[in-house]
Amino acid sequence: MTASKSKNKKQKITFTLEAADALQVAVTGDFNNWNVTSHLLKKNKKGVWEKSLMLNAGRYEYKFMVDGNWQIDPQNSQICRNSFGTANNVLTVTAS
Repeated sequence: MTASKSKNKKQKITFTLEAADALQVAVTGDFNNWNVTSHLLKKNKKGVWEKSLMLNAGRYEYKFMVDGNWQIDPQNSQICRNSFGTANNVLTVTAS
């Protein structure tokens, strides 16, 4: 996941996941009410899935849904426990 600055309060956040064999990948979190179909990633020629979102400043919890299975972001070591006894990734977006 990477962040880039913008002129307004929202930041462009790019989520990436290396999963060459996956058929479908979505990023889901409290920024989209954990909807597993609203932010589907697209696979590039190298087998890396990508999706950019514009997010307001704040703290977010998120995970990937890979072929129907939850997966944390291996590129983000910031995690917290969720109410299901597993882990979510934590993303903090700062105002520009």
